[in-house]
Order: sequence, then structure tokens, then C-alpha cells
Amino acid sequence: MGSGSGIGMIKIKFPLVALLGVLALAACSSPKESYTERPVETIYNNAMDQLFASDYKNAAKTFDEVEAQHPYSVWATKAQLMEAYVLYEDKRYDESIIAADRFIQLHPGHRDVAYAYYLKALDYYIQITDVERDQKITQQAYDSLAEIVRRFPDSPYARDAKFKMDLARDHLAGKEMEIGRWYENQGEYLAAINRFQTVINTYQTTTHVPEALHRLVECYYALGLKDQADRTASVLGYNYGNTPWYQSTYSLVTTGKQPSKVAERSWISKVVDPFGLF
Repeated sequence: MGSGSGIGMIKIKFPLVALLGVLALAACSSPKESYTERPVETIYNNAMDQLFASDYKNAAKTFDEVEAQHPYSVWATKAQLMEAYVLYEDKRYDESIIAADRFIQLHPGHRDVAYAYYLKALDYYIQITDVERDQKITQQAYDSLAEIVRRFPDSPYARDAKFKMDLARDHLAGKEMEIGRWYENQGEYLAAINRFQTVINTYQTTTHVPEALHRLVECYYALGLKDQADRTASVLGYNYGNTPWYQSTYSLVTTGKQPSKVAERSWISKVVDPFGLF
């Protein structure tokens, strides 16, 4: 999934109340009224008006103007974070990541730095692509979400980060399964086994483990390794005996009939994710 088709990619509205308790600003008089010398409150309020009007492109420019004209003001710090937010809303995710990183580097002890980490993670998360493509972004999303949980376990963002980590982990496992099935279809059973074992060992809490065990049984049988196939089938039966994958494995073990081709996508992925997003 690209920009608009990530894992459960429903547009996210952020808890801005904590960040934006700055709307009712007291207007201050200034001896200079030219555009380049506007009071910081005027510029900041203008940016907020543009934000709430969903004019994200101009809002980003105006928040940048706050810092450009008043770099040492408290509003410049707030504007840096708000610029990262409106860039996210404008779907300029790479620019938003840069802005969030800049805020983190300049203000590591700021009370809203956890939000900057969260925003950066979401910038990666929403760009997650389907499993047929490179999963570098998925790994970056997972790592960024994990950093939130590690650094800010008691923050309001940690719970959502954990949930999204589970989904990203499942996506990474799905990529391993996709590659493993391809190798199995090509008769490259050892390469396929390595991929399926990675799913079992690294992504053991994901939904892909029952299929990975079943595919291992198929590969072992194809290589004539009946003892290993039977042991793997026993593990599948013990842990996932009520799944269709065990039923398929049981049929294979009892009949010894190996499917001529492995389905490109599993039956469960087609039901849960008909568009190939997971």
C-alpha cells in the first residue's frame, strides 16, 4: 500500500489539545507592522487559521515563517512541531519526518518530544506498502514505534504504538511468507525453509505461523525428510490443531500427496486481506 493504503490506513487525527493550548493568544502591539516584521502571535494565529481550514500547504509555510522571523521565541519551538504535523496532513511524509527529527534533535527534553517521535512513526507507518514490494518502510515504522514504547512507555502514544507494532510485525512476516512461497513454487526448498523458519522464530506471535508450519511440512516432504515433516506436523497439531492449515497438513501426512503448486497467497490472507495489503 502506498500513501493511502497502509495497514488499516484510516486517517488519524492527533490529540492536538495538549499541543494547541495556545489558540487564545493575547495580541501584542508592535511598532513595526510590515509583513516581514509581523508580531509572532499574528503569524502563529494565521498559521492556526490555515490549519483549521485544511490549508496545509500555506499553514506549513506560515509556521516556518514564525521561526524565520522570531527564531528565539517560544512560538518558534511550537511552530517547528506544528509544521511537522501539517506536513503529515498534506501527505508530505518525508518532509514531515525531517521536521520531526529536527524538533527531536533541537529539543530532546521538550514536554512534547514524545509527540514528535509518534508523528515520525506515523509518517513511516502510513507509507507501508503491500507485501509484494520492498518492506524497508515497514521496518522503519516498526523501529520507530518500538522507540516510542521504549522511551515513553507511560505516554498516551505508547498504547497505540504497541497496536501498530503488532500490525507492522504481521506485515513483515507476510513478506517472508510471500518470498517463501515463491521459493517453494520454484522448487528451491532449502531457501523456502529458511523463510518459513524465520516467520516461526522471529514472528511467532503473528497470524502467519500456522501456514509457515504447514509450508515447512510440504518442503520437508518434498526433500524426503519425513521425520522432520512429521515432527513439524505434530507441532502444528498441538498448537494450531483447530486451523485449516492443520487439516491440510494432516491430509498431506496421511496420504503423502504433495500439492503440485503452492498458492501464491494463502486462503486466509485472501479472506482477511482481499487486496493484498498484508
